Amino acid sequence: MKTTTLTEAKNRFGALIDRVRAGETITILDRGTPVARLEPVAASRAQVGRRERLERAGIARLGSASPPIDLVRLDPPSLMGEGSAVALVLDERRTARSGSGTARPWCRCSSAKKRPSG
Repeated sequence: MKTTTLTEAKNRFGALIDRVRAGETITILDRGTPVARLEPVAASRAQVGRRERLERAGIARLGSASPPIDLVRLDPPSLMGEGSAVALVLDERRTARSGSGTARPWCRCSSAKKRPSG
């Protein structure tokens, strides 16, 4: 582990960061007393720690099942009628801005039903 003074760290910060990127840990001293440590960030370890903290807090629940590969292999849903998906999305945006609130005949999903106002 390399040590450096606060003044040297200030003047040569870029070079110190290059050394940290290479995996080195550097302790910064202020008048001979250690005050800070520059060390590489371990991305995978940090992410695991974050997931565990979220689970302990009850915010997230870690999955134990394997991913649903069969879902990815299914053919995507088809559009009813003619036209491109882009044209249909643009049309939906225009009608949503105008406030018509009508159901989209090209959509097979339940969210296309008109919702009661109020």
